[in-house]
Amino acid sequence: MAKATTAFTCTACGAAHKKWAGRCDACGAWNTIIEEAPLSQGPGRGLGAAKGRAVPLSGLSTSEPPPPRFLSGIDELDRVLGGGLVPGSALLVGGDPGIGKSTILLQAAAAFSRANYQAIYFSGEEASAQVRMRAVRLGLAEAPMRLGAETNLRNILTTLDAERPDVAVIDSIQTLWSDTVEAAPGSVAQVRAAAHELVTFAKSRGVAVILVGHVTKDGQIAGPRVVEHMVDCVLYFEGERGHQFRILRSVKNRFGPSGEIGVFEMTGSGLAEVTNPSALFLSERGQPIAGSAVFAGIEGTRPVLTEVQALVAPSTLASPRRTVVGLDSGRVSTILAVLEARCGIPFAGLDVFLNVAGGMKVAEPAADLAIAGALLSAREDNALPPEAVLFGEISLSGALRPVSQTENRLKEAQKLGFSQAILPDASKVEGQSGMSLRRITDLTAFVGEVFGAG
Repeated sequence: MAKATTAFTCTACGAAHKKWAGRCDACGAWNTIIEEAPLSQGPGRGLGAAKGRAVPLSGLSTSEPPPPRFLSGIDELDRVLGGGLVPGSALLVGGDPGIGKSTILLQAAAAFSRANYQAIYFSGEEASAQVRMRAVRLGLAEAPMRLGAETNLRNILTTLDAERPDVAVIDSIQTLWSDTVEAAPGSVAQVRAAAHELVTFAKSRGVAVILVGHVTKDGQIAGPRVVEHMVDCVLYFEGERGHQFRILRSVKNRFGPSGEIGVFEMTGSGLAEVTNPSALFLSERGQPIAGSAVFAGIEGTRPVLTEVQALVAPSTLASPRRTVVGLDSGRVSTILAVLEARCGIPFAGLDVFLNVAGGMKVAEPAADLAIAGALLSAREDNALPPEAVLFGEISLSGALRPVSQTENRLKEAQKLGFSQAILPDASKVEGQSGMSLRRITDLTAFVGEVFGAG
């Protein structure tokens, strides 16, 4: 029998290497390759001549009904999950420390148990008494869910196999350890083994398993990225400590649309769902001031209106500052370059500060026109029309390109009292939207029409 050899694994992407190197060839990360003992040693000459069993095949058409879903009663959570929790699915929830992952999952487990579903909450980082104290503070002490404090993977699987609950929450995957893996809890081998066993158990027993994962400094879920590929749904819990808003975003979902968001508000009694996030993110708008633009965006399938704020001031530095919060800094730099090259409006010698109100993060290219409008409004000290919303993508030539779901954006804006929309000329709007539409062909026309300059 061949002797087991040492393996080297990248902690960033999970790629295996035969020897140590300073840089991972798979993902390009530096100093992420660590040494670990392999889980098993296979034969070195392939599978040989022995045949396996034939796998039964089926067509695409089926008469089976769609899988049933568990509804928690928390509408924002059910929306992000694609309409509820699917039995036998595996979910991974990540977020910064202290952002509210344990709080929202404790509330979710209690909600499922109150909806006559059996729910078990395993805590690997806190004692049972600590979780009970949080449950009392959140008003969940009377919920019929069950609680356990354990980090041994074998004990957790044995308990779940005996109890057969509908929902199981594991907080967190980095604290679990398997007695078959000679590595410390939280290492690549332990996390990978624990995730594989829990996902396999969820599929074979029909138990919906929710895993909590810590994040690194870069905002990625710690451990090998293969964990994200193993589960059915990956949720990120976002938010700023200075804001009371929390956003639960689905990055991956095999049973629903990805990119969907649920908005919560952190209160003294836990996380309260926000049914109208557009009104919440625009609640602090007062008199129209220069540097403010309202962007009608789409998050998943939900239209959300956010306020883009800009401040432009003379700089005393050799290299002016470019501070961006909630937006893609590379996208902002591109828009500044287009404004200077195509419209003749320079920002050299000026500090630029951009922010999205309420702690929202906007990554949609449709926000280009709102960003440009906020920058020009701040630079010229001229406020945009307070009743107008903006959206549209700016190309490198300065032309405005249409974006998707124009009608949904207009309906959300009209519902909140906006009567005017500034949008690309090629945008398709079927029927009467009930709003005054100002169609713009390119960025130069936008500057001339809105700010009265060529």
